[in-house]
Amino acid sequence: MKFTPLAIKDVVCIEPRVHGDGRGFFLETYHAPRFAENGLPVDFVQDNHSRSARGVIRGLHYQAPPREQGKLIRVVRGAVFDVAVDIRRDSPTFGRWVAEILDEANKKMLYVPPGFAHGFCSLQEGTDVLYKVTSVYSPECERGVLWNDPAIGIAWPEVGRDYIVSAKDQNLPRLGGL
Repeated sequence: MKFTPLAIKDVVCIEPRVHGDGRGFFLETYHAPRFAENGLPVDFVQDNHSRSARGVIRGLHYQAPPREQGKLIRVVRGAVFDVAVDIRRDSPTFGRWVAEILDEANKKMLYVPPGFAHGFCSLQEGTDVLYKVTSVYSPECERGVLWNDPAIGIAWPEVGRDYIVSAKDQNLPRLGGL
């Protein structure tokens, strides 16, 4: 596995080594010792799976203390524009974002640490996203930031149609309201 830190400290792109031949391919999606060697958590406690139509935006979500989550995100079908926004008030990169294209072809994964809001835009019909988290889901700690907050300024990709955003996500607070 290749671990590449992104422009904001602690967000890491992970590229697994893919072994392919005429039968298909094999890769490791998680390896605790390699994650530990690269300073990433090894204590994932829950796996999640979502399927989205093209143009769906999910997020920007996070969990507040004491149930904050780190997330390891990967796409097994389709493609997403995956975004992490730094919401750590004491961070020099507060309010900044980074993004990666994760898709079934490149097999990249993104580690988003606690202290970041996470979201994605599905770039293809029927995109399946799998992610591991470091803390179980807690409805009382569920929080979010408005996906199109101009103070953040995420350059969401064009998808050839209007974005599809849940009513809940359309009503999340802006960054300044955190």
